[in-house]
Amino acid sequence: MSTGRKVPLRKCVVTGEMLPKKSMIRIVRSKEGEVSVDPTGKKNGRGAYISKTEEAVETARKTNKLERQLEVKIPEEVYEELLRLIRRESIL
Repeated sequence: MSTGRKVPLRKCVVTGEMLPKKSMIRIVRSKEGEVSVDPTGKKNGRGAYISKTEEAVETARKTNKLERQLEVKIPEEVYEELLRLIRRESIL
């Protein structure tokens, strides 16, 4: 029997899959137009979720899906930080 607690699902902007929020990373655009990775999922601003896979990040980079979703140019450092986070988690 389930405990009745719903697992929050979010849609990956790259794959279109609905996945638990915990298995994704949030990228945020602030009101000032700055883009940052939001590992806590609590920063203010427009957010987009991406699956925690290197493939998803590379696809997002190639297809500009994050740029379209957040309506802003995504700096290369954001993709690098995403990959770093994913690699660090896969080691643990």
